[in-house]
Amino acid sequence: MRQYFVRAALIGALMAGTAAYAGSEAPDAAAGASLSAALASPLRSPANAARDVYRHPTETLAFFGVDPTDTVVELWPGGGWYTEVLAPYLAEHGKLWVAPPAGRSAEAIAAKLGGNAAYAKVGTAAVTAGQPSAVPAGSADVVLTFRNVHNWLMSDPPIADTVFAEAFRMLKPGGTLGVVEHRLPEAAQSARQQSSGYIKTSTVRALAEKAGFRFVEASEVNANPKDTTDWPKGVWTLPPTYSLKDVDRAKYQAIGESDRMTLKFVKPE
Repeated sequence: MRQYFVRAALIGALMAGTAAYAGSEAPDAAAGASLSAALASPLRSPANAARDVYRHPTETLAFFGVDPTDTVVELWPGGGWYTEVLAPYLAEHGKLWVAPPAGRSAEAIAAKLGGNAAYAKVGTAAVTAGQPSAVPAGSADVVLTFRNVHNWLMSDPPIADTVFAEAFRMLKPGGTLGVVEHRLPEAAQSARQQSSGYIKTSTVRALAEKAGFRFVEASEVNANPKDTTDWPKGVWTLPPTYSLKDVDRAKYQAIGESDRMTLKFVKPE
């Protein structure tokens, strides 16, 4: 596990197999120790821990500046991959809220949280159109979402504006919004955002800025230059989904998980 972070320019800095970081810094000793302990926590499933090589939790959370004393909201946690990291990281001195979408994800998160006393401090809040969540306004230091903006845009009707506005409401002035999302090249047809699972960086920035956020910086920590984004079943062609099942599985396994933007925004003070 790497415990250091490299400051580098974003554009033109990628070399084969090497990610470049913008504005990333190593956590202080206490935060680093807490995060290392969280990553080694028995709460984490072996299958989830095996994906650290693709999801870079240490570097990602350091880039977003998540401290173990923070109040953090995780929007749409899916199966709880990051929940397994954030819950032990924040358990002693911080606070974690999870806001899963209704349906299977909410059921999966409820089962996860209800099955282990280690999740006792985790709060649950729903993000519903036209209705504020249970997270108090101006109470969060950080709001995080991982690979979800495409879901908000592809829903019927789209709810991206609602979710970004709710994130803004939750955060303290000066608080951070961190977004990781499958990245569609800016030159690609915008219509692909409605079906491929990939979203343009400019689209995410426009949504966040419309809600009142100010863009701070981007990182290439979750970049994958092997991902051309033009797959038969969209982003779900790649691991971990493998929508084509065994068809060309070795090819997609060698490519790895998607190319992702990692964007940091702030709620102005």
